[in-house]
Amino acid sequence: MTSATTAIAALKSHRRAKRLDSLAKNVILGVSLVSITIILLILIFTFKEAQNVFFDARVREEVLPTLFGANWQPVSDSPKYGVIPLFVGTLKTTLVAMLIAVPVGVLSALYSVMFAPKWTKEVLKPAVELVAGLPSVVIGFFALVVLSDWLQSLTGSSSRLTALVGGVAISLTAIPIIFTISEEALSAVPQSIKEASYALGATEWETAFYVVLPAAYPGIFAAVLLGLGRAFGETLIVLMATGNAAITSWSLLDSTRTLTATIGAEMAEVVFGDPHYNVLFLIGTFLFLFSMTLNLVAEFYVKAKLMKKFRGG
Repeated sequence: MTSATTAIAALKSHRRAKRLDSLAKNVILGVSLVSITIILLILIFTFKEAQNVFFDARVREEVLPTLFGANWQPVSDSPKYGVIPLFVGTLKTTLVAMLIAVPVGVLSALYSVMFAPKWTKEVLKPAVELVAGLPSVVIGFFALVVLSDWLQSLTGSSSRLTALVGGVAISLTAIPIIFTISEEALSAVPQSIKEASYALGATEWETAFYVVLPAAYPGIFAAVLLGLGRAFGETLIVLMATGNAAITSWSLLDSTRTLTATIGAEMAEVVFGDPHYNVLFLIGTFLFLFSMTLNLVAEFYVKAKLMKKFRGG
C-alpha cells in the first residue's frame, strides 16, 4: 500500500513538473513572438512614414532631385535634402570609435582571460560594466566639457566640437560590448588547446596571440559587429559632441553631423506629413535596417555557424 501511494505521488509530481515545463515554454515563446512583432511593427511604421518619398508624386519631385546631394538644408525657400554629408559624418565618427574600441576591447579581454591575476579580473570586469552602465548623456557631457578642450589643444583644431571628439566619446560605449562578448569567446576556447600549445614549447603570449585569439575569432567578430551597431546608432553623444554642422568633409578635425543626430535634433520640430518629415523617417528606416542586419549576421551567421565550425561540430 505504501509503495502504491509513493508511486501515485511520484506520478502526480511528474505530471505537475511536465505542466510547469510546458507553461514555461509557452511563456518564453509568447514573449519571443511579442518581441518579434514589436520589431516588425516598428519597421512597418517607419517605412509607412517614409514611403511618400518614393510613392507620393509631390514629395518625390521635391526630395529625390536633391536626396543624394551635398547640401542638407531642409528648412529654406528651396529646401535641399542631401544626405551625403550626414552619411560622411556618420562614417567618420563610427570609424574613429571602432579604431579605438576594437583594439582596446579585444586586447583587454585577452589580457583578462590569459594574463590577468585573479584580483585584477575582479576589478577589471566590474569597471568595464560600470562604463557600460553610464548614460549616454553623461558621456556626451564629459565629451562636451572636458574631452573637446583636451583634444583641441592636442590637435590644434580650429573647431572645438569635431568628428574626432564624437568618435572618441562613442568608443566609450562600444568598448564594454566588445570586451564582454570577446571575453566570453576567449573563455570558451578549450583548455586542451592551450595545453597542447604549451606542450609544443609556445610561450604564454604566443599561445594567446597565435592559438587562443584565432580560435575565438568568430565570437570576436560578432563582438565587433555588435560594437559597430552600437557606435553607428548612437544619438545623444554625437548630438552634444560633434558640432552638428552638415559639412561634406573627410577631415576628423571639422565639425560634422550624423544621421542619428539629424533625427534627434529635427524630428521634434518638423511639420507632420511634410517632405522633411518623410525624409527623416527614410533615414530612420535605413538605420533600423542596418542595425538589424548587423545583429542578425552576428547572431545567426557568426555565433551559430562559425563557432560550430571552429569547435569541430
